[in-house]
Amino acid sequence: MITEQEFQRVAAYVKKKAGINLNEKRVLVQGRLDSYMQRNGYSSYDAFMDRVERFPTGPEAEDLMNALTTNHTYFWREYEQFLFLKQEVFPELKRRTESTKDWHIWCAASSTGEEPYTLAMLCKDFLGLEQAGWDTKVLATDIDTKVLERAVRGIYAKNSVEQLPPQYVRRFFKQINQEEYQVKDELKREVLFRQLNLMNQLPFRKPLHVVFIRNVMIYFDEPTKVRLLNNIYEKMAPGGYLFIGSTESMSQNNTRFQYVKPSIYRK
Repeated sequence: MITEQEFQRVAAYVKKKAGINLNEKRVLVQGRLDSYMQRNGYSSYDAFMDRVERFPTGPEAEDLMNALTTNHTYFWREYEQFLFLKQEVFPELKRRTESTKDWHIWCAASSTGEEPYTLAMLCKDFLGLEQAGWDTKVLATDIDTKVLERAVRGIYAKNSVEQLPPQYVRRFFKQINQEEYQVKDELKREVLFRQLNLMNQLPFRKPLHVVFIRNVMIYFDEPTKVRLLNNIYEKMAPGGYLFIGSTESMSQNNTRFQYVKPSIYRK
């Protein structure tokens, strides 16, 4: 069992490290960590946190963040946003970048890869035969190293893949058995997976045209969210589009982004 003092210690560490607010999540913390503590022989949460804080880049600190970041996603999630991207954003972006043929797309909480792979499919579908002459690689980041490993493998359950339009399944996946599909190399080459803590300095040298940061800010308190959105705003190209989760909100008093439609904003 985790004591109140131990819970507050874990919560304070995760808030400082990743911006995630766990104040009402004691049951979740204990549920995610109890078996880990037993497996690894820790007598108490304090003993575990002593190790984490002593070695902030060690495996225990990484295991803690991996356990407490939620990673629920699926292909074609909130598909209305993908349709808006393809029908409204991409034609405009293509006109604006005709001279450079270089798109900068960032999926900021990529989890197990369904979202960035979907973005890459849309890029290839929209540009068609012209795509070979354009650089539309998607940068996909997450704080959780375990989900990034799964994303790089690109193996997904049949019922997840079949959420996609059938032509995308045929073109971009190969069926490896009765229950699983794997992303084809042609699509894997279009997505670059990297670990990134959103509380750290954002490492972009070129202005971003499209940013997906969906269903992650619900774990941040308002000051953390405002700071992150300001950081993203500074890294975006004028006219760039920001997509957030449909259950998330942005206070117009605290952001410079312009409202386009529910969960879609632009610089």
